[in-house]
Amino acid sequence: MTARSAIDSFVQIATLRIELDDTDPPIWRVVEVPTSITLKVLHDIVQVTMGWFDYHLWEMVIDSQTYGLPMDEDWGTEPRKPASRTRLRDVIGNGTTTISYTYDFGDSWVHTLTISDVRTGDLDAAYPRFVAGERNCPPEDCGGIPGFYEMLEARADPDHPDHEEISDFLEEYDPDELEIFPITVALNRIAARRNAAKKRITTPANDSA
Repeated sequence: MTARSAIDSFVQIATLRIELDDTDPPIWRVVEVPTSITLKVLHDIVQVTMGWFDYHLWEMVIDSQTYGLPMDEDWGTEPRKPASRTRLRDVIGNGTTTISYTYDFGDSWVHTLTISDVRTGDLDAAYPRFVAGERNCPPEDCGGIPGFYEMLEARADPDHPDHEEISDFLEEYDPDELEIFPITVALNRIAARRNAAKKRITTPANDSA
């Protein structure tokens, strides 16, 4: 790859929309991401942007091919390619690309990742970059989508037999609140890891006298 093509490849970005399936009203985020990232880094971006804690196994499915972390056993999942060795730019096509991302095979939080608007980014900007989003991510280990909504119903009903227990579990959790600051901080940490590579690619070598 020539220096020019390397620079072009590094600064190429896309719009990523993340939506947690079967939520009503929808829980979603929009982030600008570099297409040079690996699918493992894409996983990291989804985790911090949605508000998950990366406690569980996960996988992505793109055009019937599964990507994820290497595992000694498949645990009933499809054969996978290493997400750390596959770059986003190599799996997206022209127009819009849809990725199915599942986090926690027990609770089965299924997300639809939509990649669109591939373009040249701002060389001076830090990516990934948060754009927009609505609503709080469900708590970890709450039983998936059915358990999540059952818990909200129980907390809202003082006469529900599990009202007190659920209220203690959820504490001050607000499903309608989205805290942007921790998302921005976490994405900035991911962006900072790219700075060294960015400088190597975009800074011309100095000729010695």
